[in-house]
Amino acid sequence: MANHKSAVKRIRQTLKRRLRNKYYSKTARNAVRDLRNLTDKTEATELYKKVSSMLDKLAKKNVIHKNKASNLKSKLALYVNSLN
Repeated sequence: MANHKSAVKRIRQTLKRRLRNKYYSKTARNAVRDLRNLTDKTEATELYKKVSSMLDKLAKKNVIHKNKASNLKSKLALYVNSLN
């Protein structure tokens, strides 16, 4: 157990942040999965805008690496453009 007040506070903060990051990253993964399962181009284009924004926000907050966000956005864009 922690011996200092600041260490106890840091443990609380870390737990809260970890749960928040886990929630946001799981939500983004589900959104990416849903986008990959779409077959209609108009729906996929609309969802792509939301998903790319979500990935950018996660990268900005260092939940995921910025290059991972870029790679995901690139692959999703290729998929959306390949739809008819």
